[in-house]
Amino acid sequence: MSLRERLARLRVDTTPLRESRDFRLLFWAGTVFYLGGMVSYVAVPFQLYHLTHSNFAVGLLGIIELVPLVVFGLYGGALADHVDRRTMVLGTGIAQAVLTLGLVLNASLPHPQVWTIYLIGAMLSAAQSLQRPSREALIPRTVRHQQLSAAVALSSLGMQIGLLAGPALGGVMIQAVGVTWCYAIDVTGMVIACLLFARLGRYPATDRSNPPSLKGIVEGLHYAVRRKDLMGTYLIDIVAMFLAMPTVLYPALAATVLHAPSAYGLLISVGTVGSLLATATSGWTARVHHHGRAVVFAAATWGAAVALAGLTTNLWLVLACFALAGAADMVSGIFRGTIWHQTIPDSMRGRLAGIEMLSYSLGPLGGQARAGLVADRFGVRASITSGGVLCVAGVALTAAWLRGFWAYDARTDEHAVHERRVREAREAGPAAEAAT
Repeated sequence: MSLRERLARLRVDTTPLRESRDFRLLFWAGTVFYLGGMVSYVAVPFQLYHLTHSNFAVGLLGIIELVPLVVFGLYGGALADHVDRRTMVLGTGIAQAVLTLGLVLNASLPHPQVWTIYLIGAMLSAAQSLQRPSREALIPRTVRHQQLSAAVALSSLGMQIGLLAGPALGGVMIQAVGVTWCYAIDVTGMVIACLLFARLGRYPATDRSNPPSLKGIVEGLHYAVRRKDLMGTYLIDIVAMFLAMPTVLYPALAATVLHAPSAYGLLISVGTVGSLLATATSGWTARVHHHGRAVVFAAATWGAAVALAGLTTNLWLVLACFALAGAADMVSGIFRGTIWHQTIPDSMRGRLAGIEMLSYSLGPLGGQARAGLVADRFGVRASITSGGVLCVAGVALTAAWLRGFWAYDARTDEHAVHERRVREAREAGPAAEAAT
């Protein structure tokens, strides 16, 4: 095989974008949605600090958003298994546009109200948590089974575009025209995304659908706990993020360790650059079958890279380590997403997507607190390095405990084989599906 052919096999597989109209709509809607959301993500803390001059007031918003995230994330997953998923993403998208318009109106007042920002923030958290499970559960309905790895990578690519461009655009707009226009950009993005969502086909619930209830949510939790492969995807990520999440330390790292306060922006963005590079060269992931092992190695690489970043005071080495960490986290995300989409029945997909959302939200929140507490006691570098080392050890112990996750093979796993047959029958036609 020539070098050109080897490089071609590394490129991100764009087949889902070419072959599936509805996946294209989801991709572009999600990209625009996330881009606008990241502009607001920069504007809200800036406005809160400008109004209150209190770091606690800024941090309080995250605490306020946490409860809706947990409650409505689980309920949104149950809804996604019962109603038309296009209706869910469209309705919650419209709700977010209306709520963000409230931020526009509040910011345009002579004296914007802080309580309004908190209230709208909580309501936006609820709407986003209701939407995310349905949006995630749509992906396996819009592409063929063998395209799931590529679809996960492409969906992540759209998110990364927003992560890179959104904060930069928001920072420029805050200085040039103020936060009101930042929120207006977000509303515009949401409207465009909703127009794209409206063009999706209908994706009603399966015949086995039940109305959302506490019993149904508990059923989803029990299903996840019974399956070691799914528990591995959740726990490995929680362990990695809780023990080695250094983001909260970036301001202190830039100012007191690297003696380069202006490097703060680079520290914030370099992980996303690593993720973007990993996504752009993700073609190889379709040829890997032991997805559990891939997640373990990627999570351990994340921890090792973070640990190395704490051992040096050279800015460029630190940036290289965090770029590697971002790339490893992206690889872990691709394989975790592939396991989810390849093995979870469509009747359970929404509820499990709600659990997934909680798993990758709670780990970083706890990790930020851990990193800050250790840094205050032992120093910034000690917090970063110890977190990375503990992450490697924690990932290894978790993998040893969940041997079923380590042994996962997409070619032979009973859940993956069953879902592959179901999807192949569905793609072949109703008669073949009935025969299964």
